[in-house]
This record gives sequence, structure tokens and C-alpha cells, in this order.
Amino acid sequence: MVSHLTKLFGLNNLNLAEDVVQDTLLRAMETWKYHDLPENPSAWLMRAARNRAIDVIRREANFRNFTPELAYLLKQQESLSAGGEPLWFEKEIQDDQLRLMFSCCLSELSREVQVTLILKSLCGFSVGEIARALLVSQDSIEKRLSRAKKVFQDQGRLVEVEESSEMEGRLEAIYDSIYLLFNEGYHGSQSELMIREELCYEALRLALLLADHPAGQKPLTYALIALMCFHAARLSSRVDEDGCLILLEIQDRKLWNRDLIAQGFHYFAKAAEGSQLSEYHLEAYLASLHCMAASYRETNWAQMVKTYDRLYRLKPSPIVALNRAIALAQVEGPQAGLEALDALEDEAQLEKYPFYPAARGEFHRLAGHDDEAQEYFRKALGLARSPAEMKFFEMKLKK
Repeated sequence: MVSHLTKLFGLNNLNLAEDVVQDTLLRAMETWKYHDLPENPSAWLMRAARNRAIDVIRREANFRNFTPELAYLLKQQESLSAGGEPLWFEKEIQDDQLRLMFSCCLSELSREVQVTLILKSLCGFSVGEIARALLVSQDSIEKRLSRAKKVFQDQGRLVEVEESSEMEGRLEAIYDSIYLLFNEGYHGSQSELMIREELCYEALRLALLLADHPAGQKPLTYALIALMCFHAARLSSRVDEDGCLILLEIQDRKLWNRDLIAQGFHYFAKAAEGSQLSEYHLEAYLASLHCMAASYRETNWAQMVKTYDRLYRLKPSPIVALNRAIALAQVEGPQAGLEALDALEDEAQLEKYPFYPAARGEFHRLAGHDDEAQEYFRKALGLARSPAEMKFFEMKLKK
């Protein structure tokens, strides 16, 4: 809905588009309490949002603040029936989302601002969620959004990106945004739920939408889709009935979605057609090793360590180093895992990440250091970011 309305209002009026959507959703909550659910709720919401947008625009003294598509919309309004949408409804919405992906990535904006804008306008993240996803302060995110808004105000309109070469230059920010959207759903760090499947599948849907566009038919796109398919295949086995995290080593692999795994290998093969090796290729390969293994014990951990080494050279992230230490402990024992964590060069970046002390606690537990294990699990509990994480770390302490 936001994607569609920004086509009408322009990205310089993003806040107005979001207000109209919020107002429409509140109206639906009130209306649907006393009436039957519409036959097509999505179409009802979109039509109501557009009508609300027209009401807002007609009250504005200066129509020039908005985009030229408004004249077409005002004429079209009379042709819409009360009970449905035109046949092009779904296709138009998809086009709007693709357009917004590319339009957010203006060359005048830094990649960080581009990603921030996509997460806000296309993925629906709040300022706080964006700040946590990008590991920066909320004040920094507010400044980025203000900077973007000023650029779009100076332009006075939403620029359509049509040149293939220009689209290709904007793909990296789009990949980053889709990856972060999936990651937030997969980990659910700020939610009552340990995972948020709707975010994972929305990220996968956007990636598939991108892959249908000529500009997005790239090995990196296919690698990102493969990565998400492999991870999404395990969603149903990652939490128990109480919403608590189930560790990979005790997950019921019969619950893994084999169709999604097959789709992951399909896109992984397509990703191998090019010569470029990206972080998405390596992360997809790591996820595929889990999907190929008949059991946790039979996972090719030695190959995972080698792949994490390559990934760290390509993307020197403390999270990558942490995951490498966990894989290394499977090959060489818990003491090797502890030594790998001690050798981290950017340990400070993990000081508020609860699964860092939790990993130390697990290594100490496996090494028979019960007092140290308790200490680190208590520290992880103190850093828990959601009730679901608190429940998980409390369980570890009890054991």
C-alpha cells in the first residue's frame, strides 16, 4: 500500500503515504468488527487507501506537491466498481514495489541511506527496528531519513529508473535490504516470537519478484533466493509449542520443507552460472550443507569451517567469526571454540549480542566448566532482547 501511494504522492511525501495507510488499517479494524470480511480484503484496503489519498489531495491547496499520476487516478476513480478492482490490480502493485525498490536507491544517496529508505518504505520497519538491524542509533536513522527526504523534495518528484545500467548500480542496496528483512524474521530479535515467518516469506517474495525483472536476473539474486529457501525450509522445526528456540542439533529434520530445499538447490545452480563469488553464494552453500546432512552429527563441519574462512575474508563480520568458532568447536572441540572467540579482533561489536556469551557458555558447558557456563548464560539472559530469547536462556541455565 505504501509502495502504491508513494507513486502518487512522491517519496518526498512518504510520511503522508504512511499516515494514509495507517488511517486505512484503523478504519478496516473498526468496520470489519460489525460487517462480514470483504471477499477480497487486500483489494478493499487498497481501494480505501486510494480513496482516502484522493480526499487528502483534494484538501491540499497546491496540487503541484504531488506527482503527475494523480490526474490519471482522479479520472480512473469513476470507473472503479464498488465491489472490486480492475484486472491489473495485482500486477500494478508488483510493479509499484519493484519501482520503489529502484527509486529509493538514488545515486545522490549513500548506500546506507538507500538501505534505510527501503527498509522504511518497502519493508515497513520502524526507526527502532532499522537501528537494531543496522547496529546504529535511532538518531542516526532519523538523520538518514531526513537526508533522503530533502533529496526527494529538491527533486520534486519520484524519478522512474528505466535504464538497465542504472538499475544494476542500485542492486546492492536492494540485496542488503531484502537480506536484512529476512534476517529480522528469522531471528525475531525484538518480537514476542522467536521467529517471524511472515517477514521471511515477504523477503523471499520480494527477491522472487526481483528475479522476474530483467535487471534482477543475476547470479547474486539467485544466490540470495537459494540462501533464503534453505533457511526458510527449517522454520517449522525451529521453535516448540511454547515458542522457545529448538537448537539445530535436536531439530526434527522430517519437518523440514523438502520442496523449499529443492527450490533452493534450483536457484543455487542458477547462481553458479556466473563467475562472481559473493557472500550470498557462500552463505547459501553453508545453509545447503545443513540441508544435505542426514543428521547434525553427519554435517560436514570441516567444510563449514573452510567456507567460513572464505566468507570472513570476503565479509569480515564479527557474526561470521562467531559462527566460524561454533563450527570449529564441532571439529576440534570446545576449547578450540573458546580460543577462536578469544582471538576475535572486533569483540567489542558483540558486547550487546546475547548469543555471543551464550556461545561461550555452551563451550564451557561442553568442556565441563559448569561455573563458567552458568556465568555466561546469566550474562546472555541479561542481554536478551525479547521474551522469547529470555525463555531460551532461562532454559539453558536450568539445564
